[in-house]
Amino acid sequence: MIGTLDDGDALGRLCQGVGAVIHVAAAINARDRAGFAAANIAGTAALLDAANRAGIGRFIHTSSLAARQPEMSNYGWSKAESELVVREQAVGWTIVRPPTVYGPGDRETLLLFRLAARGIVPLPPAGRLSLLHADDLASLLLGLALSHVAEGMVIEPDDGRPDGWSHAEFAAALGRAIGRRVWPLPLPAWTIAIGARVDELRGRLGRRPPRLSRDRARYIVHPDWTVSATARPDASIWSPSIDTEAGLAATAGWYRSQGWLR
Repeated sequence: MIGTLDDGDALGRLCQGVGAVIHVAAAINARDRAGFAAANIAGTAALLDAANRAGIGRFIHTSSLAARQPEMSNYGWSKAESELVVREQAVGWTIVRPPTVYGPGDRETLLLFRLAARGIVPLPPAGRLSLLHADDLASLLLGLALSHVAEGMVIEPDDGRPDGWSHAEFAAALGRAIGRRVWPLPLPAWTIAIGARVDELRGRLGRRPPRLSRDRARYIVHPDWTVSATARPDASIWSPSIDTEAGLAATAGWYRSQGWLR
């Protein structure tokens, strides 16, 4: 089915005859605050309206850890606002806040694999992050849609690694995944901000959203993007099945098979 989040008729057809909605569509890059609001807030409200009109009693909303810090970025603000819309309007809702998601087909983490293949991985200042394979996220979302566990809850899934990964540990794991030693290169926040300004200028000249906007730069330099231990889903609800070291290696293999990574 072809449609967009501002196409009410298409959303209505999408919701006909289904028992649950898994809302994953979102903008992770936009030119400005209005662009994030249109996709992530208004888009969520439009889908919720269609779901409610169709009498759907289960709504799984994919948010982001960025929603915990809405003041840091327009993206985080828009995801936090989308959560408020879900809490106020959805029936049988669960909000899922994934951390950094990787896996075959993903282009967001592809750049990091390519940098690791060159032997040096530029990183934000010292900090930590959590990781999750896309297949594990998919199994969680499907499991939630097919039951009413975790209804009315906000959950933060990850690979199960206590306290997540330091940036240097993640860089080393990327190196192991592609079979070479890498050197992590922590960058001061100001250099990332300058890089974002340059990419925004290139984006305007090329008429494309910047890959590294100033908005995203503020998000990147935050020191703690690990899931909260109290928000991790209980094992009775879901647990990860993919070891991150193996998952990263399999992802690198997939990239190579597609010619995306040398």
